[in-house]
Amino acid sequence: MNKKNYLNDISNSRKPFIIYKTNKGFDLFTDFSKKIILNNQNIRQFLKQRNIYKKKYQSTDLFIGFFGYELLNNLIGVKIPSQKSINFPKGIFYKPETKVNLNENLNYNFKPNQKVDRNFKININQKSYTKIFDKFKKKIKSGETYQIKICTKYKNKSKIDPLDFFCRLTKTNLAPEAFMIKDKNYSIISCSPENLINKRGSSISTKPIAGTLRKTKNINKKKALNFFRNNLKETKEHNMIVDMERNDLSRICIPGSVKLKKEKSVEEYKDLYHYVSLISGILRKKVENIDIIKAMMPGGSVIGCPKISTLNLLNNQEKENRNIYTGSFGFIKFNGDMKFNIIIRSILNYKNISEISVASGVVIDSNAKHEFNENFIKAKALIDLYK
Repeated sequence: MNKKNYLNDISNSRKPFIIYKTNKGFDLFTDFSKKIILNNQNIRQFLKQRNIYKKKYQSTDLFIGFFGYELLNNLIGVKIPSQKSINFPKGIFYKPETKVNLNENLNYNFKPNQKVDRNFKININQKSYTKIFDKFKKKIKSGETYQIKICTKYKNKSKIDPLDFFCRLTKTNLAPEAFMIKDKNYSIISCSPENLINKRGSSISTKPIAGTLRKTKNINKKKALNFFRNNLKETKEHNMIVDMERNDLSRICIPGSVKLKKEKSVEEYKDLYHYVSLISGILRKKVENIDIIKAMMPGGSVIGCPKISTLNLLNNQEKENRNIYTGSFGFIKFNGDMKFNIIIRSILNYKNISEISVASGVVIDSNAKHEFNENFIKAKALIDLYK
């Protein structure tokens, strides 16, 4: 393939491929020799397999893919009640044989051949959201949870070109954990900002995000930081998530090694600012990747806390599967290193149905109208791709 027109060539070839953001650009993975569809029965075997680990490895010696939300709940023993399902796979991982480095300016000449539906239906209107919000506020007051994330979904029916969507998204809302997957009957486009697991050897880190502020002409990065620091609700929410993820790391790390490396900084995106911290630790000996996954997933910043009781509250309230949303995308290298994000700010297009899921945190000081509107702010950069 011609490197200059690589994206056009691979799109025209109809081969499945994955693109993942790196520090210097993007990595594209394709020519998959294995495709493993995960379920509740085979996930433990997949995570425990030892024969894949070796000291010397090539850049394609890895499995790359995603764990869905429902799969991760089952892995940690949290039951999902009967919910509406689109029967999308619970998780899929691929073994690539080709890896191509791409620069940050993705060059793709898209030729539209049909109109894309711009109209979305939301699964929870503001009135219904407020009822759920008030119900969870009572749970917070009674001490059953301290923070909980209410999920809303925007859906439409559209046949899309995921590569076109992803290239445009990277130009308007590039995020450090951006990725896309294109396969035969589904695609995922994501501008996720949050890294959940970054493991190299015995070192591990996580970067919780809790706190969102809409961008305006009058608010710059410095003013956003002042807003977060002086806002009691945002500070409470952030501190709770940081404490929970420090606790998650402490379950698998050497006592005393878990440190807050970077506390409460601001990251800037197209339509919003995020409040971010960085936590690191040193893994205990004999801790395996399945232990790390079970300790860290699903990510606390998109669930609430305490994790298990809050997951049970959410799962009994929500009427349909989350699928990829608040699951994790990333890779496991054959030497045991791995990196995973939290799947937020994402589009799942399955059998030409698009769904965009978003959630905002409810704490004791939260306001229902504000949180409902915050969900739309988070979805807007993705909805705008359909124009």
